[in-house]
Amino acid sequence: MNQTGSHAVTIGADSAVDTEGLKAFCAGLPGVEARRLDAPANILVYAIGGKTFAYFKTSEPERWRFSFKASPEHFLELTDIPGIRPARWLGRHRWVTVVDVRSLPGAYLGELVDWSYRHALGTLSRTRQVALTGVPVPPRTRGGRVRGRG
Repeated sequence: MNQTGSHAVTIGADSAVDTEGLKAFCAGLPGVEARRLDAPANILVYAIGGKTFAYFKTSEPERWRFSFKASPEHFLELTDIPGIRPARWLGRHRWVTVVDVRSLPGAYLGELVDWSYRHALGTLSRTRQVALTGVPVPPRTRGGRVRGRG
C-alpha cells in the first residue's frame, strides 16, 4: 500500500480477470502470505498477519472457485448475481464464493478483494499493521478526537 492507501498491484478497469491474474493480485498486496492447505481442505489461502481474506479451492469439482469476505453493503448484492453464492460454512459471516472469476469485471473484483484485505488488516494491532505493510496507520478516532490524547 502506498502513502495514499492504494495498492501498487492493480486489475484492469474494464476487462475480466482470470484465475492467474487474481492470484497475482492477492499475492501482490503488501504483507500477504499465500499458503496451500492439502486435504481435507484443499485450498490456497491468502492472509495478512494470519488473518485470511481470500482463498481458492484447489481440488475438483470446485477447482479455482474463489471466496472472500464481502462488506455488509455488497453481500446481498453479490449473492443475487448468478454464479456467486454464500460460501460454504462461512456464508453466515458474509463470505461469498465466485464460481468463475471471469464473470465479474476485473476492477470491481479488485475492489471487493481489497475491501476484504483491508478488513482483515484492520483486525490487527496498529503496530502489526505497520510492521506488515510498512505504511503508517492513522490513529483511530471517536467523535472527531484522537483516542488516548486529551
